[in-house]
Amino acid sequence: MRALNRLLIASLLAVAPVATFAADEPSAEPDVTIRQEGDKTIQEYRVNGFLYAIKVTPKNGKPYFLVRADGESNFVRSDKPDMLIPAWEIFSW
Repeated sequence: MRALNRLLIASLLAVAPVATFAADEPSAEPDVTIRQEGDKTIQEYRVNGFLYAIKVTPKNGKPYFLVRADGESNFVRSDKPDMLIPAWEIFSW
């Protein structure tokens, strides 16, 4: 009986750290920070403190997104990429 109790206690102690690590998992939902800058509304999207996108909504105009171009703080507009891909029509029938 004592061996069974010791085994039960040992298994509970072994599982306790795993339950602690499960509570510290990163969140899948982004943190959104909204601020006004002049006549623009800026929304910053972050996951675990990492800024990955910015939505800019001008007072007069269409909203647009700025996304990371590289691992640093360089952002480009998502609707106007730097690399232009030709769209030539070669065959048509």
